[in-house]
Amino acid sequence: MDRLKSMKIFIKVVETGSFAAVADTFGMSAPMIGRHVSTLEEDLGAQLLYRTTRRHSLTEAGQIYYERSKAILTDLLAADESVAKLRSEPRGVLKIGAPTNFGSTYIAPILPQYLASNPEVRVELTLNNRVMDLLEEGYDLVIRTGDLPDSGLIARAIAPYQLVICASPAYIEQNGMPEHPAELATHACLGFRPGTMREVWTFTGPGDLAEEFTVPVNGPLAANDGQTLRQAALGGAGIVLQAEGLLRQDLAAGHLVRVLEHYKPAALPTHLLYSPTKAITPKLRSFLDFAVQHFGTKAT
Repeated sequence: MDRLKSMKIFIKVVETGSFAAVADTFGMSAPMIGRHVSTLEEDLGAQLLYRTTRRHSLTEAGQIYYERSKAILTDLLAADESVAKLRSEPRGVLKIGAPTNFGSTYIAPILPQYLASNPEVRVELTLNNRVMDLLEEGYDLVIRTGDLPDSGLIARAIAPYQLVICASPAYIEQNGMPEHPAELATHACLGFRPGTMREVWTFTGPGDLAEEFTVPVNGPLAANDGQTLRQAALGGAGIVLQAEGLLRQDLAAGHLVRVLEHYKPAALPTHLLYSPTKAITPKLRSFLDFAVQHFGTKAT
């Protein structure tokens, strides 16, 4: 017999004092109710009820089993309710992986607003420039910038990652202001790819034709952290191509000045990636909707 069902029947028998009343509740015969109680006693090797033709009363073992069974069923109901709530409301740990620059510049500043709206969610944000394996590393969501190879994951686009090219006034005064992307070949360009001093920067030209220019650049420093490159640019080490959000305040304050103002750096496609094999939990859904609402899906 179903042990859990037998426990429920036993509790009802104790509380009603009648096999017949419990039989009506469970839609079965009184003898079958008695059989459930007898099976419990056989399994436990102890008598739970004193039975007479007029009433039932608990034995010492029955009193203990009744109290513990009721506590177990109460905990079970609470567990069921917790899972049901988890499935309907955003709660639990949300694991997000993101590139270092994007995460620190764009995700970190919006997390307080998200957490205030979803107080039952705890975010674990991991920043790393390597390609994170969402499934192997247990992330709920991974954010990727740049071209997106086919990974089998569901990709939800947000506004492209806007870049800006700039340098310190001191650097420009000493080295001159480039007027065309090709002139970057003679300048110190601060690269984002660690392990190499060379990379390629792409720009869209002015005018209706919007000609694309792809320029190999090199310089004295490469780093995988935007803040490091920002500090180097502020110190006059060279020209930097980084996130507009990272450099906005420096530009507004005049600590950095825009370079090649008539040429627009190519923006990087940005996607929120999640597994197609797992149900979208309320916590994941809440962050997806929040991020799309905040960033939009088109460049601004």
